[in-house]
Amino acid sequence: MTRSSGDDATDRTDHDEIVVHRFDDGDLRIVQLDPRHAKQCEELELAVFHTIDPSDLYHEHEMLDLYDAFPEGNFVVLDAAADDRVIGMGLGILLEFDFDNPYHGLREIEGDGGIGNHHPDSPWYYGTDISVYPEYRGRGIGKALYEQRKRYVQEANKAGIVAGGVIPGYADHLGLMSADEYVEKVVAGDLYDPTLTFQLENGFRAGPALPDYLHDPTVGNWAVLIVWDNPDWTGAGGTEGRA
Repeated sequence: MTRSSGDDATDRTDHDEIVVHRFDDGDLRIVQLDPRHAKQCEELELAVFHTIDPSDLYHEHEMLDLYDAFPEGNFVVLDAAADDRVIGMGLGILLEFDFDNPYHGLREIEGDGGIGNHHPDSPWYYGTDISVYPEYRGRGIGKALYEQRKRYVQEANKAGIVAGGVIPGYADHLGLMSADEYVEKVVAGDLYDPTLTFQLENGFRAGPALPDYLHDPTVGNWAVLIVWDNPDWTGAGGTEGRA
């Protein structure tokens, strides 16, 4: 299902938001994605991933499609002290993933309209975006979004989380080493990457570097496969679908 760019969030009937987590400071909360967030979510992603070609990022009408298809697996952080501004989000879809053929691009794996490959019965939660405004970092927001994704995966009895993780630190090493070498050094602790290191600290494991994952010339269009396995998954045979 895709929606023409002329549709907008005003087509939806107002309803109560679904709060899934409140932060200790009282101002921040995580809620399920809602049509009212769509425009601000687009603005957040464009601001955070400013080196990436906008065609690779979500647009407002695609956020609405994501809401229609999978609101329970997409999360937005609101700041009550800033008129409920969207300041962070963690988005994703459910799909089959072939670990024997892991190489893919983001738009390719998302499918038509950013949601075409979403299938509710699929075992893997594919993370398509996680972003937080720079001025809000260091407050545990990113970690809370990762934990909320894991909580959803465990409650829904999915195999785990898979994603193509950006590696912004590779920009300083582009041309000096391969992307796979860079990932190996980050995993070993010899290099620090602001995104991959954080993901490793949050229980993810790194797979191969992914060529042409996004159009981001600062890192030569590279990303890295990351995986989190749900230890409580009770899928058929206990291991079907695992990497």
